[in-house]
Amino acid sequence: MTETVRSIPRPLVKINQWTIVLSVVLTWLSGQEWFLLVPFVAGMSGLLFGFNPIMQIAKLFLRKDPKAYIPEDWEQQQFNQKIAVSCLGIGFVGFLLGWNGVGYVVTILVAVAAFVAILGFCIGCFIHFQWNQYRYRRAHQ
Repeated sequence: MTETVRSIPRPLVKINQWTIVLSVVLTWLSGQEWFLLVPFVAGMSGLLFGFNPIMQIAKLFLRKDPKAYIPEDWEQQQFNQKIAVSCLGIGFVGFLLGWNGVGYVVTILVAVAAFVAILGFCIGCFIHFQWNQYRYRRAHQ
């Protein structure tokens, strides 16, 4: 039995992370929470329909075949995207309602996580791994 592992080329993951970081920074600098909707809507589209417009546009600029790049695990990226979309959504609503403390806290979390991932350490991957370890230990007690 052959199992196909779904993956995403690393440059597409990186552009998605940069989009999150830049939209959060633009929101802070401009005071316009609407910038958060760019990665939020793209991320929701990816989660709900399997189509992330940011990644699809970035794919047009890949110089090599997508399979030639270092692959990122699709399932792991879906988990990370759920966290990012949740933080972006909560941040957007927080800023929209004037709850700036909430807006800043969650957007700082998502921006730091995305930037640290760009640098090479995936906080969402670490959380996902620990969650799977917990579930495994609990099931095999």
